Amino acid sequence: MNHKILIIFFLLISGAFSGMAGEPLSTGSESSYPLIKTHEFIQVDGLLTEPIWSEVAVATGFWMSYPVDDREADAAIQTEVRLTADDQYLYIGVICYGPQDYVIKTLKRDAEFSDGDGFGVVLDPVNEKTNGFVFGVNPAGVQTEYLVTSQTGRRRDPEPGRLQEGINIAWDNKWFSEVTNYPDRWEVEIAIPFKTLRFEGSRNTWGINFFRLDAGSNSIQTWSRVPIEFNEIDLGYTGSLNWEVPPEKTKKNLALIPYVRGSMTKDYENAEPLDYHLQAGVDAKIPVSSSLNVDLTINPDFSQVEVDEQVINLTLFDIRLPEKRLFFLENSDIFEDFGIPPMRPFFSRKIGLDENGNPIPILYGARLSGNVNKDLRIGLMNLQTRETDDFLPQNYTVFSFHQQLLERSVIKGYFHNRDALRNEDPDYNRNMGLEFQYKSEDGRFRTLGGYARSFNPGGNSKSYFYNSAIGYDNRNISIYSNLAGLGKNYIADMGFIRGQEYYDASRDTTIRIGLNHWYTQFSYTLYPESSERIISHIFNARQIYDLDSAFSNLNHDLEAGYTLKFASTSQLRFVANRNVVNLLFPFTFIGQEPLPAGIYKFGKFELRYQTDQRRLFSLKAGVSYGTFYNGTRAQYSLGIKYRVQPWGNFSVNFEQNALKFPEPYGADNLFLIGPRIEINFSKSLFWTTFMQYNTQYDNFNINSRFQWRFQPMSDLYIVYTDNYAVEFWGPKHRALVIKLNYWFNF
Repeated sequence: MNHKILIIFFLLISGAFSGMAGEPLSTGSESSYPLIKTHEFIQVDGLLTEPIWSEVAVATGFWMSYPVDDREADAAIQTEVRLTADDQYLYIGVICYGPQDYVIKTLKRDAEFSDGDGFGVVLDPVNEKTNGFVFGVNPAGVQTEYLVTSQTGRRRDPEPGRLQEGINIAWDNKWFSEVTNYPDRWEVEIAIPFKTLRFEGSRNTWGINFFRLDAGSNSIQTWSRVPIEFNEIDLGYTGSLNWEVPPEKTKKNLALIPYVRGSMTKDYENAEPLDYHLQAGVDAKIPVSSSLNVDLTINPDFSQVEVDEQVINLTLFDIRLPEKRLFFLENSDIFEDFGIPPMRPFFSRKIGLDENGNPIPILYGARLSGNVNKDLRIGLMNLQTRETDDFLPQNYTVFSFHQQLLERSVIKGYFHNRDALRNEDPDYNRNMGLEFQYKSEDGRFRTLGGYARSFNPGGNSKSYFYNSAIGYDNRNISIYSNLAGLGKNYIADMGFIRGQEYYDASRDTTIRIGLNHWYTQFSYTLYPESSERIISHIFNARQIYDLDSAFSNLNHDLEAGYTLKFASTSQLRFVANRNVVNLLFPFTFIGQEPLPAGIYKFGKFELRYQTDQRRLFSLKAGVSYGTFYNGTRAQYSLGIKYRVQPWGNFSVNFEQNALKFPEPYGADNLFLIGPRIEINFSKSLFWTTFMQYNTQYDNFNINSRFQWRFQPMSDLYIVYTDNYAVEFWGPKHRALVIKLNYWFNF
């Protein structure tokens, strides 16, 4: 059997499953709002006093979406929404009824919005249910905005360190809002500039939904009904915003964001003298059309980006960390939404960062992204890195497209090219591939299939990559399976391919292999109707099966779990896990005598609990114990958080892994301690200090960042970083950075 036969077999199974999709339970077609434009001036002050607010229609009758979805929200916590527009702005007036026992976890923009009280609007200006915008505000007037795609999927808690699929929370843009609080309600006025949105002009109908987060009842309510198994921002369940006169295309949206940066650095490890550096650069956003945008960056700098959150890695492979650099974020799904989570042909962190996350200077970057028309989205990117002592200059080119078919289906393709400059021998990597993804109108059934090739110097045999997947969700059942694989010579220099490269500790080298990966998960969620304390019982199982090109076992991972969710936001989770690993090459987890190659069978039991996360003081704790290869592993974790609402958050996360192997392979205790202090002096002045003590990487890191947002999207940063060796205590690297950027609109 080869990989092509596997693809055919998997797609035949997907055809059999498609009959399970059934009729849509509910869509947003029943919810419709007639928008009437206004010519009067609206002062965005949080007071709905303008006459237009009493003249337009009222969107109310919000439905519960979580923890139940079969009734309207109680009258005591209902929401009323009014809309109007002029030639420049979409205006939204909101009244959120309810007592003033709000949960506001921070005054910092974009942070922890979903964990407290809030109101949000979902906008799909193209009305194709594939990508859109979310704008939200809490009772303290703190804003959040992010991009959303059709890949949000089933409502579930993301794995630790992973962001929810289909959401890009790092996207930023200018819009305006103000909030006024009363004893029995809070009122919001929002003005969203049309030039902030990417939309096709002359469209009379947009997709729209409103959602309300009420922390007191731990509930989520939506204007257009969204089933409990899907997120409130799901684009498949938006209602209709019907324009009396549709807004015109907005081409005048040029933004320039210059910056200047000064730094002092000291490299103690290499005994370098104190270095002073002054740097300047500029970013630009240039509209090509109302829905297509060019992003340019010259001499970019990302020193203000928060440091990566470290983890103790006890796997054989690298861990994928999230992208935080602003240049790569807008419309990032056009470039990255290919493959499956452990096998992504494109991963932007491979550009301008080395294997340890240290920056490689970028000379320039240019991105064209957005909608060409209502059905076609494209992305084109080119970046050039500088030459350094350790790296040749590299040029990166990426092109991708998404062509919508049917209601929510898409055919998409990509071409990637990396070229090393000034190299005597050919040094390049090229990738091209196509995928088709089908999704039913109600989002319950989905399937995809794709094929790609890479092209490299020295031959292109066994350079294929295939992927396929199938999934089905309803209120109680969730089932998903994917099958993917690649040849030994498939190389994705701009991608993240987990499980292809094995490290041989005895020879200190990395070996690339061919790989077939099969992942299946199943869960059943029970919602008890008779209990007011319990939201759900979730029973789940998953299987991961990795095979080499000859279909010999590499890894077989079986897991079964049970999660109990309480109405108070407390949770209890139990997990049992069993692994069979074929360790191809000697490997060490603790830097001592490597474990010999061979077959290892091991397993563990795990128990995790979290207290009510709405409280000022909250805990998350876990313990697990079991065998680990030819030894044992005991893991303990504890997270403590104290909140001084709304200005302060003080937390510490602790993890210990006690590893014990038979002689001569050693034993060790790996510690990771991460205290964090966040103080919000106002909605525009923040100070965050994050410390990480990690014995696995022999590093203690301090990152202290002061941010003053003196104008919308314009900031002053002062960032201090310090790294110390843990084993032999002493400084490794120290830096102080001052950066100023300003957002100009033209």
